[in-house]
Amino acid sequence: MYCERFICILRILGTTLFGVSLLLGITAAYIVGYQFIQTDNYYFSFGLYGAILASHLIIQSLFAFLEHRKMKRSLETPIKLNKTVALCIAAYQEDPDYLRKCLLSVKRLTYPGIKVIMVIDGNSEDDIYMMDIFSEIMGRDNSATYIWRNNFHERGPGETEESHKESMQHVTQLVLANKSVCIMQKWGGKREVMYTAFKALGRSVDYVQVCDSDTMLDPASSVEMVKVLEEDPMVGGVGGDVQILNKYDSWISFLSSVRYWMAFNIERACQSYFGCVQCISGPLGMYRNSLLHEFVEDWYNQEFMGSQCSFGDDRHLTNRVLSLGYATKYTARSKCLTETPIEYLRWLNQQTRWSKSYFREWLYNAMWFHKHHLWMTYEAVITGFFPFFLIATVIQLFYRGKIWNILLFLLIVQFVGLVKSSFASCLRGNIVMVFMSLYSVLYMSSLLPAKMFAIATINKAGWGTSGRKTIVVNFIGLIPVSVWFTILLGGVIFTIYKESKKPFSESTQRVLIIGTIAYACYWVFLLTLYLVLINKCGRRKKEQHYDMVLDV
Repeated sequence: MYCERFICILRILGTTLFGVSLLLGITAAYIVGYQFIQTDNYYFSFGLYGAILASHLIIQSLFAFLEHRKMKRSLETPIKLNKTVALCIAAYQEDPDYLRKCLLSVKRLTYPGIKVIMVIDGNSEDDIYMMDIFSEIMGRDNSATYIWRNNFHERGPGETEESHKESMQHVTQLVLANKSVCIMQKWGGKREVMYTAFKALGRSVDYVQVCDSDTMLDPASSVEMVKVLEEDPMVGGVGGDVQILNKYDSWISFLSSVRYWMAFNIERACQSYFGCVQCISGPLGMYRNSLLHEFVEDWYNQEFMGSQCSFGDDRHLTNRVLSLGYATKYTARSKCLTETPIEYLRWLNQQTRWSKSYFREWLYNAMWFHKHHLWMTYEAVITGFFPFFLIATVIQLFYRGKIWNILLFLLIVQFVGLVKSSFASCLRGNIVMVFMSLYSVLYMSSLLPAKMFAIATINKAGWGTSGRKTIVVNFIGLIPVSVWFTILLGGVIFTIYKESKKPFSESTQRVLIIGTIAYACYWVFLLTLYLVLINKCGRRKKEQHYDMVLDV
């Protein structure tokens, strides 16, 4: 016992020293600005900090590639389908069309005997349509429904403590006795909905799969995740490949679709190689039920800065698994399609909320670095502090540099994006990934200020995405973007004013003209390609059937 404590202390000291040293090293490389290569007049340079970031991308891509090779070999792994699985669907003001697609996909799941529980967040007359759709799709004779005036933590109007306890017992018995159950309950948020499903199930099943009501599951999705959990008893949770259902509805949903692929098949695949996936997404994830019940109460009652947390449910669920020393994995063999915002403002609010949970959970996650591979510490430092270095770089270039520095920065951003997207195109076998390079502009212009705003308002619970039946537009997300654009515009004006005081040399003019033409040609080419693709796939979309998850 004392030996284990000593080893634990050594690991804590080791990971802390490694993380601090890594951060100080990157900071020193950034401040010193050592250059390996530089041309006359600083038209181009490549330094130590750039080499560190380039190395990170190469290493990350390599381990992602190795993890995908392991996934392909797992196809031959035999599996016994004798473990019990329950699918928990969280629903809130869902679009009827999406909900129907979700439930139809659930009926096509190939895992035998899977139990289905859909919990609706809200019990008013406006929410009954979701229960009606559930009964229609799952079969009125084969499913049970219940309109609950309470939830597990709050009593409804006119309810006594005794009647509340009786209703909780009734909900539990209903879930245990039926294969398909739909419960409408008093509004309390997604975490309350998930808690109801977990609590009612108790320890009656081996694995619990989670799903959102706008998600279409591939028939083999459950089988593939069970396979991962069965292969290694020290894997506590596994997530699948989340793709975008409405990718061709707008430019924002299209760019989100290529970003999703990168996030899952490069970033999370790399994390999976080391057994430390930092977020098992809500649309498609599976956990060991025995682990869930070790921390479900702590997970539900999570607090941050004195307030109970109302977002980041899935990320914190993943972190709770990691906190116990269990691995979390990703498998591209399990797939689903899910809805994403098609309006810029709704997307911005979603990203702000996700960024809040990321930074909050980063602090919680840091307490368990010592229980996992050093990669978990390494990646947390790199990805956690990268936005701050990037903002410092941009402001420095826009206010202390030259016009060419600004243009070169824009060219490098697109070049790096193009290199990453080219590798992704090869790995995926689909040229559509080349558009990932366009997402870098969205990141620089919108996501970067949204991250800073998320930190500034990290304890505010509002400004999340609304239900899909009624879309609510929230303009609060425009505040950080407007401030950021003002800062950048001020830098451009200041630099132009400073540069206009002395005429450009012929070589400088030539470099500026070539750089501008190259940047313009890049955008013309990709935008033309995008319009052609959207026109082609838009026609295909009208004829598309969702019997299987299609990778298009």
